[in-house]
Amino acid sequence: MYQLWVLGALDNGGGLSDLGARMVEFPLDPPLAKMLLFAAGLACGAEVLAIVACLSVPNVFFRPKDREEESDAAREKFFVPESDHLTLLNVYAAWRAAGYDARWCDRHFVVHKALAKAREVAAQLLDLMEAQRVPHESCGPDSWDVVRKAICSAYFFNAARLKGVGEYVNMLSAIPCNLHPSSSLFGLGYTPDHVIYHELVMTSRST
Repeated sequence: MYQLWVLGALDNGGGLSDLGARMVEFPLDPPLAKMLLFAAGLACGAEVLAIVACLSVPNVFFRPKDREEESDAAREKFFVPESDHLTLLNVYAAWRAAGYDARWCDRHFVVHKALAKAREVAAQLLDLMEAQRVPHESCGPDSWDVVRKAICSAYFFNAARLKGVGEYVNMLSAIPCNLHPSSSLFGLGYTPDHVIYHELVMTSRST
């Protein structure tokens, strides 16, 4: 309930707010629904729709054991240094430009089945957006900063600040965390002072 309240879905009395009443129309986790609706006001609904759809399916990249270096190099071509979310958008946009071709996915070590499912999810969400008269304009590839604002509007409680060498700490819960090796931020060459993450993944570390 606290998360719903900080997202603006509940009022101070615990009832649904106007925003919350719109969020429940989407079969999504509350932050994703908030992000989708907030993006409409920033005129980047089309981009956030694609991101939400990709976040609703399994990992879109695959890494065969006998072709790790080749697949890593292919994935890095899609990296947007500022964001893994924008990297997903980049992949989806490139696949769409390729005519949703399965062979394109094979060449770029992308899971066609996952992207196809994301396309179905996007179509379903688009129908719901249109039913609620939620705009789904595109901001274009030169204005992706507004997409990052939409992401922050929904996942601000997952904000973390740099604490040490490669280590972050959640600004609300003080939970320590690190960049995942598969993240587009991991090989930047510098460590951002602050990050917003979608989820924490528990990993083992060898000593």
